[in-house]
Amino acid sequence: MAQSVQVLIGTTKGAFVLQGNEARDHWTVSGPHCDGWPINHVIGDPETGTLWAAGGGDWHGAGVWRSTDGETWELSKLANGQADAWLAESPEMAEQMGMQPAPPAPFTEKINTLWSLGRAGGTLYAGAKPAALYSSADGGNSWDIVQGLSDHPSGDKWEPGAAGLVLHSIVADPGDARKLWIAISAAGVFATEDGGQTWDRRNRLSNAVAPGTHSHPAAPCGSDTGLCVHNIVRANEPGDLIYQQNHHGTYRSRDGGRSWDDITEGLPSTFGFPVTVHPHDPDTLWVLPLNSDIAGRYPPDAAAAVWRSRDGGETWQAMREGLPQTGCFFTVLRQGMANDTAERPGIYFGTNSGSVFASIDEGETWAEIARHLPTILSVETITR
Repeated sequence: MAQSVQVLIGTTKGAFVLQGNEARDHWTVSGPHCDGWPINHVIGDPETGTLWAAGGGDWHGAGVWRSTDGETWELSKLANGQADAWLAESPEMAEQMGMQPAPPAPFTEKINTLWSLGRAGGTLYAGAKPAALYSSADGGNSWDIVQGLSDHPSGDKWEPGAAGLVLHSIVADPGDARKLWIAISAAGVFATEDGGQTWDRRNRLSNAVAPGTHSHPAAPCGSDTGLCVHNIVRANEPGDLIYQQNHHGTYRSRDGGRSWDDITEGLPSTFGFPVTVHPHDPDTLWVLPLNSDIAGRYPPDAAAAVWRSRDGGETWQAMREGLPQTGCFFTVLRQGMANDTAERPGIYFGTNSGSVFASIDEGETWAEIARHLPTILSVETITR
């Protein structure tokens, strides 16, 4: 049966959808959607084609947009922004501009923006800044806070990363909707096995990792990984194999995050943002290292490469063909790389310079499939 892949793009100026043909060698772009809001994350349901986009900020407020056709979008607002206050205070100007303030939103002054989305069973989840998790049982129309995470005893010790205290990764077990993993920068990884009522903090280095001495403030400390997690993904297998790209290293956990092995050796740096895992081979994964957090956050030697492992991170290989090898200073952010679920999956990443690169041979070769988009904040796919 022919498959169709959509690449879902979140940017600083709205959401975009890239539609591929069956061969994945021709792409059309639609957007910007969501009234030009900053969109931090876009996900979709491959069964129905429904799309959700999360974002916002101080001016817009925070909310989740939903579309059933990829063209028309409806907003569910979780928090009002400065624009709503301005419109309410200036009714004459609002009338002249044909605009109205949004009705009071339920979490105003509690949420600055939404950073991430995830689905588990029939529940839609949204991760916020400041770090909190929200859930919707009706496809995004109404929302509740996941109080169990907000009540975690470590909450008063969570420290913000450079982008603030953000909940940026939501990972579900497709076989058990009660099991979720989330990541907060810079508080680490948390997991629940009862649908969010209780949460474990899971940041312990495995016994295979000898404690080291690091001068970097985001480095492992004592028996814990660094708490500035950048992205987590779960392999599609019966076990709880999870990979993590950290601010200061790449890690693998074979026990659902209860212990982590350092798999950074062989990579050109300890710093990077995204990680993605093969949908059919749990030992194949891709990362995109950058030089460091203080040296510019671009590919080492200004030569782009996606690094692939076929053995769960024990060894790594640089994949460069088709990627710029001179004068490359782009950044790929934490949610900026994803794969589709075709038999031989495509790998996609987006840059802060507005390009989307794709590989349909598992990273061997790359092609630029979109360019001149706004700054890309996230890349996801749905395969139908």
